Amino acid sequence: MKPQNTADEVSTQVAPRSDRRPADPILLDTAEVARMLSMSTSWVYREASKLGLKGYKLGRGRNAKVLYKKTDVLRWLEQQRIH
Repeated sequence: MKPQNTADEVSTQVAPRSDRRPADPILLDTAEVARMLSMSTSWVYREASKLGLKGYKLGRGRNAKVLYKKTDVLRWLEQQRIH
């Protein structure tokens, strides 16, 4: 009969790396949004807020990044569907 695992042995067992999937990002930068929408980054900066796609500005000045929630981008894209 095989002995049962103790609590210490169970907690140290980890799935092999090949079984893990990389996590989907929650926030996308402007270049990623542009690639997702097949548009230019300048279009995203210029038009996205006018069309209702709101970004989050992180940082200040020239080094600030504008990030967008992936769920917001997908929801906005779905609203653009032609029936």
